[in-house]
Amino acid sequence: MLSSIPTDWIWGLIGGMLIGLGGAVYLLANGRIMGASGIIGGLVDRSGWSTGAERLVFLAGVFALPILLTPLVGAVDTHVTDNWPVIIAAGLLVGIGTRLANGCTSGHGVCGISRLSLRGMVATVFYIMAGGLTVIVFRHILGVI
Repeated sequence: MLSSIPTDWIWGLIGGMLIGLGGAVYLLANGRIMGASGIIGGLVDRSGWSTGAERLVFLAGVFALPILLTPLVGAVDTHVTDNWPVIIAAGLLVGIGTRLANGCTSGHGVCGISRLSLRGMVATVFYIMAGGLTVIVFRHILGVI
């Protein structure tokens, strides 16, 4: 029966399609690759202030779209922990990692791989391995997530 199938994969598919669509629109509209960490980083370190308006519009869309879609689809269980120290540490580590890798999942994984970028493919392999190792350590060994 279709109603008994878990819908988690559907939300992942829809989210991936929206990220891909966002990357295509950003490239067509601006002629630049959509990398969320680069968009945010350029605002934080002021290197991207010349394109600040489009960066802010992009970020407003990232934050507004889930709010606008919630009345249509209802709340979606993200399975995120309610352990705030873990959430804060994870956010900081992701931020540091994206700066070290000179990009994030949207830049390397979605836009890089779709352009057959060797750098994007290599970065994606390494961050997927690091994510898997993180889950093994923090969920299965330490039990904090």
